[in-house]
Amino acid sequence: MKIIIEQDKCVASGQCVMAADDVFDQRDEDGIVVLLKEDPAPDRLEDVKQAALVCPALAITVEE
Repeated sequence: MKIIIEQDKCVASGQCVMAADDVFDQRDEDGIVVLLKEDPAPDRLEDVKQAALVCPALAITVEE
């Protein structure tokens, strides 16, 4: 799985962190998404895909 984040699109809603907090975080200063794990375990795929789906800015892309 490959995760692509576009920080310039991020609106700091935090939905990705709520869906997969071991894969995504937010910067303290502005809440913009930060990718914690570029290659998470395969069993995290569904949560990572959910994070991409609930992102209001569509700032996360998941390639399998």
